[in-house]
Amino acid sequence: MTTEHSGSGDIHRSLALMWELDEKPTRGPKPTLTLERIVTSAIEIADADGLEALSMRRVAEALGAGTMSLYRYVPGKAELLDLMLDRISAPDPSVASLGDDWRTAMETLGRGMWRLYLRHPWLPFVDQSRPLLGPNSLAGFEFALHGLDDSGLTSQQKVNAIGIIEAFVSSAARTHHNAVTAEQRTGLTTEEFWRAQGPVIEKAMSTGRYPLIAILDEDAFASTGEEFFEFGLRCLLDGLEAQVDRRHRSRADAGD
Repeated sequence: MTTEHSGSGDIHRSLALMWELDEKPTRGPKPTLTLERIVTSAIEIADADGLEALSMRRVAEALGAGTMSLYRYVPGKAELLDLMLDRISAPDPSVASLGDDWRTAMETLGRGMWRLYLRHPWLPFVDQSRPLLGPNSLAGFEFALHGLDDSGLTSQQKVNAIGIIEAFVSSAARTHHNAVTAEQRTGLTTEEFWRAQGPVIEKAMSTGRYPLIAILDEDAFASTGEEFFEFGLRCLLDGLEAQVDRRHRSRADAGD
């Protein structure tokens, strides 16, 4: 699966479309397409078949329109991806609050991210090291920051905390999706893949060169993607809690 990059198109056009800065005509026939429909269709295609299947032509076919007509609304696939990313970054309207304390809030945030990445399998394969900040992205970030109100962390630490959670969830989701699609990609089931390596691994273990691996329990590698995510999130939050505690102690010692 190829990696796409946010902000790789015309940044000014993407931002103008996100923030609805373009003037809309007040006269003439009502357009048959809308930017909202185009973005919705693009997300549906990517969800079903991946970003590699997404193209302006594919979106146009799904909408029953000519490919060239789409360019009246969005310059190309790169800008369309920016709009897709902003669309799915909006806070979940069914979640009024992340929680009553910072740890509960970050747990809720992490699980919400996990569900988002499962819902959109293409998302963890997008490089967002240079994200474009649209209205939904900023609303989602604002919502996350509210969850750290009582943490006592500095502004930089709050941004880092949210970023670390996002980076972990993205990585875990990417690994999970790769495992799910491995059979389709290789033609081998997971069982067949490991069975093929069995004789070589057994011979390697018999040499005594890998004593710690040899005594691992049989279920050592049996964690599901969900179990791996939950364990990792708990460890991450335990570490963040230690940082929050140190921050509170430091402020108390300083009389802040």
